[in-house]
Amino acid sequence: MKIFLVAGEVSGDRLGAALMAGLRELVPAVEFRGVGGPGMAAHGLASLFPMEELSVMGLAEVLPKLRHLFRRRDEVVQAVLDWQPDVLITIDAPDFGLRVAKGVKAASDIRTVHYVAPSVWAWRPGRARKMARYVDHVLALLPFEPPYMEAVGMDCDFVGHPVVNEPVASDAEVRAFRDAYGLTGEVLLVLPGSRRGEVERLAQRFGETVARLVAARPGIRVVVPAAAPVAELLAQSVAGWAGDPVLLDPRGQTAESFAAQKRVAFRAADGALAASGTVSLELAAARTPMVIGYDFAWLTWQIMKRMALIDTVTLVNLVSESRVVPEFLGPACQPEAMANALDAMLDDPGAQLAALDLTMERLGRGGEAPGLRAARAVLARM
Repeated sequence: MKIFLVAGEVSGDRLGAALMAGLRELVPAVEFRGVGGPGMAAHGLASLFPMEELSVMGLAEVLPKLRHLFRRRDEVVQAVLDWQPDVLITIDAPDFGLRVAKGVKAASDIRTVHYVAPSVWAWRPGRARKMARYVDHVLALLPFEPPYMEAVGMDCDFVGHPVVNEPVASDAEVRAFRDAYGLTGEVLLVLPGSRRGEVERLAQRFGETVARLVAARPGIRVVVPAAAPVAELLAQSVAGWAGDPVLLDPRGQTAESFAAQKRVAFRAADGALAASGTVSLELAAARTPMVIGYDFAWLTWQIMKRMALIDTVTLVNLVSESRVVPEFLGPACQPEAMANALDAMLDDPGAQLAALDLTMERLGRGGEAPGLRAARAVLARM
């Protein structure tokens, strides 16, 4: 069996790696080609080009890179057509992946699967109907998503989120981590994103937020796990922060060893200040309460705030059907407000902890590994 996969960012690489592991378990002779990151490479994928070239978020941010992205899209479409796989699986990053699926479907009858249902429940609901013209099957991470896809004619399976089945650091690992870095009091994780544009917009504001929080809670220490694409930029950004920051740098480590270090850091923390995204579920898995901050380019924000169908973007809030995770988006992403929210959250995390547990339960914790569930769904529908 031949399977072509396309991932465009760090979260998609994680999903792709778990899916590949599940497919290999069910079909040991499976062959993989496509685009992915280090997680997928560990399962045998030789990426056509660096995945980081596709890690662009925001309407205004992508415009200067459109020509290059279109060239990469055409290159991937041709690679799929030349290889003639049994199935094309595009993973997250819908602006790129769905264009690849559209190009492939226009020239062939290759089966197409998209892993991660676009958030049509949040904005641009018409995307589901358009997708149905060239996507045969959708793998959904959230339990409320299949009806949106099925209503327009696509197969859709809720497969859960891989975060619910990932290892959780032990108490002994947490103690060793704290001892290694001299973390004797409260610990705050700071996570300003995995894309360069995110870090450039958020690092200064997050640094100012940290300074205000350290002034209010003098003993608190800061830990900053860096995604590989922005490790150098983050190293420069956090050098002058308050809280004697510890930068966890993936450079020079294997993907597995850094992932293990990051899991320990998440569980060792008392709270987190994080960019919006999948990281909220990683924090939920570690039972680490959080405050979310995110800013966009001006044009992106103006468009999104007019098109949004929901009042929160944080997945924990959505899955738990609560609004206990404070979020500060666009113009509201300001240091004083975020520092005050962190201070209050650290004093009383109880409501958040209950919502984090409920989120993990609803996403499938305790069941079959989502990557394996996704693999079974792909094979069952072929």
